[in-house]
Amino acid sequence: MGRGWWGVKSLRYSTMVLGVSNMAVVILGGCLLLLSFHSCGPRRTLPFSAVTLAAAVRIVAMVHTGIAQEATATTVLESSESAVVDAVIRHQRRMRYKKWIWWTRFATVVMVVQFVGATYLVLKIIKSISHNERTGDCVLGIISKASTWKRNMLVLYIVMVCFVALLQCFTGSNVLRWRSFYATEDNAWKAHYREVFDHGMREALCCLGRIKYLSVMEEDEVYSVAQLLGDLVAYRASGTGHLELLTGLALFQRNSLPSKHHEELIDAPRGQIEEAAILHKFAEAAYTGPLLDFGRNPFIFPCAWLYRQGFLTPWSCNRRPKLHGDNWWRGHAAAFLKYAGLPPDALRQGRVCQAKCEAAYFIVVLHHARTVVVTVRGTETPEDLITDGLCRECTLSAEDLDGLMSHPCSDIRENIKTSFPHYGHSGIAVAARELFLQIEGIPGNGGDEEPTVKCHLSSLMGPGCECDGYKLRIVGHSLGGAIAAMLGLRLYRHYPSLHVYAYGSLPCVDSVVAEACSDFVTSGIHPPTSCSSHYGTFSRFKN
Repeated sequence: MGRGWWGVKSLRYSTMVLGVSNMAVVILGGCLLLLSFHSCGPRRTLPFSAVTLAAAVRIVAMVHTGIAQEATATTVLESSESAVVDAVIRHQRRMRYKKWIWWTRFATVVMVVQFVGATYLVLKIIKSISHNERTGDCVLGIISKASTWKRNMLVLYIVMVCFVALLQCFTGSNVLRWRSFYATEDNAWKAHYREVFDHGMREALCCLGRIKYLSVMEEDEVYSVAQLLGDLVAYRASGTGHLELLTGLALFQRNSLPSKHHEELIDAPRGQIEEAAILHKFAEAAYTGPLLDFGRNPFIFPCAWLYRQGFLTPWSCNRRPKLHGDNWWRGHAAAFLKYAGLPPDALRQGRVCQAKCEAAYFIVVLHHARTVVVTVRGTETPEDLITDGLCRECTLSAEDLDGLMSHPCSDIRENIKTSFPHYGHSGIAVAARELFLQIEGIPGNGGDEEPTVKCHLSSLMGPGCECDGYKLRIVGHSLGGAIAAMLGLRLYRHYPSLHVYAYGSLPCVDSVVAEACSDFVTSGIHPPTSCSSHYGTFSRFKN
């Protein structure tokens, strides 16, 4: 055990108080049961027996929780000292953390039982006093007629039971102090909170129907997000608490100087603002799940969502386009078309079922406006949240900046080439690369070659095709706007008529790239009334 979990320096003060209080409940309850057992029998003393037994079980649970907590802390501390954490160590750390969580939750269940038992005893005593009853309950009846010291013992027992039940509601589940193990070691705190966030996110995803995440042991996107969140709580090594950090951030925000970025923004041309207002409905329509309806109809959103999905008219499903991952009545296609006010033949391709770092999208042809619109959905599913959370910086390749590398302006091309490397949001960059392959195809070996696999955009807007000469517009809100912007960086070379409208977009590229793409990317901060031709809200992400 090394330190020994029973060391006084490792125990929390609340743990010692709870342990002594539960022991007092066990001793007092045992004495009362012995005094009334021969007269009442086991069945009539069941409430007192259950409360006393719960206190004893709580002590046992505290012991095992402390042992599991020390084993977890020791494993985390040992793994944080090594430069490389292999799969075996990570698996051991995760299993010990799960064991500690199990004992913690078992102790929570016992705590609930103790609270219910205390409430029952208090109500029983109040009823007995209010009705002037002395024999309604066997134990209460016997003790109330006994000597003074026995009555005092009963009063003390009730007080201790209530004290324990209330105290446990205001104390945490930890038996030991984590700082007694980790002290001021940054790596130990980071490793500890990585496990906390990793396990919490996997359980949340499991509750949302993604059971597969709970059994994954290797490094995946969830673990990457947990690593980032674990690194953010390194302030714990200096002894700073969570509330202290939040207070400092609030003071910093209050005392910070007003930003001057509004003076640096360039007003978008009126034509772009009007077009952004027209295309904004497509960015909203992409939320074909219940999220959009919940925001508009908080109380009847299930009915509104089913109506928008055309659930009540399943006979018309064959007229709707079939999207990848749609339900059997093609409800997501119906929801998109209904909100955007389009006929079924306008929606040509899309995807609503997604895996990690894959964006949901819709491709629409507007013949009356001679425009092809690619709509990228924002955050709506747990997979989207994972993409949001993968916000470490990554190096953007030349293919990611293909549109800027072949920009008509030589100054922009030269500036991009001479200022490599460029950086972007890791999760958004991966999602944009995958979406490019989905809608445009796999490029050939040569940089100037056309895609060797013809996909929907190429077959729609290529020479002699149905939409030859049409404008290309890519729109998206929030996460969808950021993915749309990075997708536009790759497509601009092949489609010079392209323009991206990103509404309330996430930061995703560095300032150099943001400045270079400002002529074909318009970011709307308060859509659709306030737009800017700058994408200057983007910044470089650092570790």
